[in-house]
Amino acid sequence: MPAGRRRVLVPWRRFGPRRDSIGPARPARMALRSLAPCLTAGLLAHPVAAQDGDAPLFQVPPGCTAYVTVQLRNCQVAHQYRCAGDAPGDQWSVFLDGQGAYFATKIDAETRWIESVDMETGETDTLGPETDPASFSVLLRSGRDDFDFFTESTTGEVLRFVGYDQLTGGRAVIDGVPLERTTFSLTAYNMDGSLAWKREGQQFIHRDWRIFYSDRETFENGLGERFDTTDAPVEFDFPGDKGFLTTEPKFDCDVLSASLEVP
Repeated sequence: MPAGRRRVLVPWRRFGPRRDSIGPARPARMALRSLAPCLTAGLLAHPVAAQDGDAPLFQVPPGCTAYVTVQLRNCQVAHQYRCAGDAPGDQWSVFLDGQGAYFATKIDAETRWIESVDMETGETDTLGPETDPASFSVLLRSGRDDFDFFTESTTGEVLRFVGYDQLTGGRAVIDGVPLERTTFSLTAYNMDGSLAWKREGQQFIHRDWRIFYSDRETFENGLGERFDTTDAPVEFDFPGDKGFLTTEPKFDCDVLSASLEVP
């Protein structure tokens, strides 16, 4: 596996694979993603040719409306959109790297992770039983939210997730967008109680969009191997902006390309 192309695909409510961020093709699996068109819960989402030689544009699924494109560190770009056929407050995020789309995730108004799709394998994870559901409202109201829930995969794998989010009181403005800082811890357990993986670090939230964004974090797999990542947002593009719906990531791609060179 080439260095510099790790993607930790975590089926989780946060914005992004990792790690949302997190993002990220089962938990603790790291792999290259293909450029093939992707199917997200029956909604076709794929790049289409743009005019005048520009980068291809991401085609939002029929019945859906994108509201922002986010350029992230570590050579990633993500599109956030909402669909008329979903429950009120639900939203999708689709992540692309230099190879194309590799991960899609759906959250609800409380940022509960509802489902995610690995674009390479087609594996889908969905929310299972919840002992303590995640709640964005509780986080905003009290400053901390604890959670404990299960996920179920189309492969038959079941994982238990235990952790918390906590507001730090810190704030940041990135590309004109106001964000608030959080710390978090998230541990995934296999059904026999053994550690699948653990993540902890810092993130951002957008209060009005009701979504998490990655920042700096440490990922530890079941073997005790640890990886530090920074997948923070750098640029936000809205409808009418040149970068809106682009499929081309902008930041740290030269670093990743250099790491792929064979001696």
